[in-house]
Amino acid sequence: MTTVETVREGAVLTIRINRPELRNALNEAVALGIEAALDAGESDPGIRAVVLTGAGDKAFCAGGDLRPAADGTPFAIDAADPRHYVARLLRRMDACRLPLIARVNGHALAGGMGLVCACDMAVMVDSALIGVTEVRVGLFPAMILPFLLRVVPPRRMMELCLTGEPVTGAEAAAEGWVNYAVPADQLDAKLDWLLGRITDKSPTGIRLGKQGLRKVREMATDPALEYAQFLLANMARTEDAREGFAAFAEKRKPDWTGR
Repeated sequence: MTTVETVREGAVLTIRINRPELRNALNEAVALGIEAALDAGESDPGIRAVVLTGAGDKAFCAGGDLRPAADGTPFAIDAADPRHYVARLLRRMDACRLPLIARVNGHALAGGMGLVCACDMAVMVDSALIGVTEVRVGLFPAMILPFLLRVVPPRRMMELCLTGEPVTGAEAAAEGWVNYAVPADQLDAKLDWLLGRITDKSPTGIRLGKQGLRKVREMATDPALEYAQFLLANMARTEDAREGFAAFAEKRKPDWTGR
């Protein structure tokens, strides 16, 4: 059985973690599969958005595989070559130049919540649980912390980390760190609605905008403004920007080329 499946529908590539019998637990094979799928999506000019989800309706991803001697466990590292595959996966997701949306079809716990936070947006089943449960087994959500800090308000994040108690998708959406939470039978309709509002926009504007956002997020204000003025001027020179200006002036729908 393939641990990660991909399905293309129009301009959208869906990446599905396919370990439902293990609540779509994360291991090295899953990480490699997601990375390969992201590479494939970015190399295809017809893809304008990527969706990450889990197989079945029970779990999006329940985090690392906790079984004794589990294959590809995330809880070990080579001391002589400390390049952990979870860190590599999160870096790859962070560098993704396409919009990356989590379709949270079930519980997203521990590293699974980290995957949700590493995506650009999230649409979630309202009754599914999301949280970081590591303290229940004597751990702490270490590698996913940079992404938790970006997405979850600090005091709420600290409560989640120290108590290990998850919340529902409805609660997460009400607090603003999940975009939308809906009943399970409305999940795909809501996701399609969101994707429709993304995939009809300029691929070039989105691609360069995501690249710029990633850089600016790590900068102090003055160098960020210095960088932004050149970024904006460069974007205005692209084919998509020229087409956008022309379509606006001519009161018509733009025809994006992605260049």
